[in-house]
Amino acid sequence: MSDWQPSAVQQQRLATERRLRTRSLLLSTVASLVVFGLLALVLVTSPGWERVKETFFDAAEARKVFPAVLKGFWLNVRLFLLAEPLILALGLAVALARVSTAAVLAPVRIVAVVYTDLFRGLPTILVVLLVGFGVPALNLQGLTKSLFWLALVALVLSYGAYVAEVFRAGIQSIHPSQIASATALGLSHAQAMRHVVVPQAVRRVLPPLLNDFISLQKDTALVITLGLFDALGTASDSANYDFNYTPYLVAAALFVALTVPLARLTDWLGHRAMERERAGSL
Repeated sequence: MSDWQPSAVQQQRLATERRLRTRSLLLSTVASLVVFGLLALVLVTSPGWERVKETFFDAAEARKVFPAVLKGFWLNVRLFLLAEPLILALGLAVALARVSTAAVLAPVRIVAVVYTDLFRGLPTILVVLLVGFGVPALNLQGLTKSLFWLALVALVLSYGAYVAEVFRAGIQSIHPSQIASATALGLSHAQAMRHVVVPQAVRRVLPPLLNDFISLQKDTALVITLGLFDALGTASDSANYDFNYTPYLVAAALFVALTVPLARLTDWLGHRAMERERAGSL
């Protein structure tokens, strides 16, 4: 059993590092308390604070509307959960179409380019309005007129274009030698893309993909423009009825409660990917 002990110089260095970390933690804590304390003081001493408190921070109103807003928020969650896998599938298919080199797929590449350019240029709220009100106006047989499903289609079309570009960037970041090596081992181009390129690309673009899905969760609130009673629609109805804006803060709190964990997960994945790249470069 080794009885090795750090030298006096090493012990002194470790003690100095601990003191510096403790000092940094104390300074950041004090600075945060001072800054946020001053902001709170300015807020509560402002001339209109009592009116704002009554209008936006009414605890009784929050308790009254919470069940209804929470029920509406479930619609936002369902839209998010259904849209996410569809967006991933559409985005990956469009990205693969754009990076394909086969001459026979030229029309598919043109459609993919037009799609990404068009839907990245349109605001999501316009896509929701055009699909939600335009499709039912066609009166085509077999097409749904359910506003929920039309809103889902609009979100998938809009975000699919952004995700397609994320996937394309990831695919193009893989060195061509990866495909050459896979081809040398007997894999076809399609097999090389499926088994070699795409898995590596997905790992690289995972953090930006999660950022897009954080935005998607917030943009599910755009379905209010179609008259759907999601969290925002329910909060707006309650606020207009009671002339109190506390329901908006209740809806905001629900969205934040869902998006903040996703944001922290994105940060953690990005940090882990960076650490892997550093380890691989050593």
